[in-house]
Amino acid sequence: MRLAALLFAPLVAPLLAHGALEPGDHTFTLKHGGRERSYIVHVPPNAAQPAAVVISLHGGGGNAAAHQAYVRTDALADREGFVVVYPNGTGPTAAAKLLTWNAGTCCGYAQAHDVDDVGFVAALLDDLAARTPIDAKRVFATGMSNGAMMSYRLGAERPDRIAAIAPVAGAMVFAGAIRQPVPVLHIHSVDDPRALYAGGWGPPFPMTQQRVLHPAVEATLARWAKANRCQGEPRAAEPIHGTGAAASHTATPVAWAGCAAPLRHWKLTGAGHVWPGGQPKTLTRILGPGTDVIDANEEIWRFFSLAARR
Repeated sequence: MRLAALLFAPLVAPLLAHGALEPGDHTFTLKHGGRERSYIVHVPPNAAQPAAVVISLHGGGGNAAAHQAYVRTDALADREGFVVVYPNGTGPTAAAKLLTWNAGTCCGYAQAHDVDDVGFVAALLDDLAARTPIDAKRVFATGMSNGAMMSYRLGAERPDRIAAIAPVAGAMVFAGAIRQPVPVLHIHSVDDPRALYAGGWGPPFPMTQQRVLHPAVEATLARWAKANRCQGEPRAAEPIHGTGAAASHTATPVAWAGCAAPLRHWKLTGAGHVWPGGQPKTLTRILGPGTDVIDANEEIWRFFSLAARR
């Protein structure tokens, strides 16, 4: 028996290697809901087998490639060994780059055409699992702005596929039920000029002049505190103060106690509608000032890693 196992081992190893994607970036397409959809996958050099997956969703009017360059998550993925997936939303034409997600009451083309983005993400995960080994219990979702809103919808509707979520600069616009407790980390600046922290109509989008009615961040977190069965009021710790160009910025960690699933919030001041630690000086006239008072990638991955151990 031992001899047979030794003889068989050299045959198994190439098959296992062949079943995993090579390190680097890959772009794939699939059919879903009568549309051709696409996504970018970044595979680190030291990807675990099976690997954790972070789905990172672009903002409204963005696309996967631009979001990948902006959030700069790949370097952390290379260090920690997780796979990052950057899906593309939808637009009026297949070649459009101004894409959106149907997160509920927002946004744009995807919401107006009732695109099944929740189903697309589920189909994407099935497609990815057929290409490379992934850990179905460690699939996480994050996103910026409209992508943050979409990550909330995924957490609410598909807790069977999404282990935790970390929305950045976008509150929950999905009015449906939250099916079960899900770990949530929300990152948002009170000085965000577009996804207003206190809620209300945001300014018109350039070119389209469309506006979005944003829920208040605290109202969103209150919904999740109830869904996660948290006990008592949230508690804030001492704020972190920025340095250099972000010297006037602060980041205050807020946590809820006694929850069935963790609920955390980084409450920022001074920053705009941005991904903390993202590519600096990106559309500052529209989005406001960037910040590195915290590194969103580091905080999100730390939260996901802890959530996966529950």
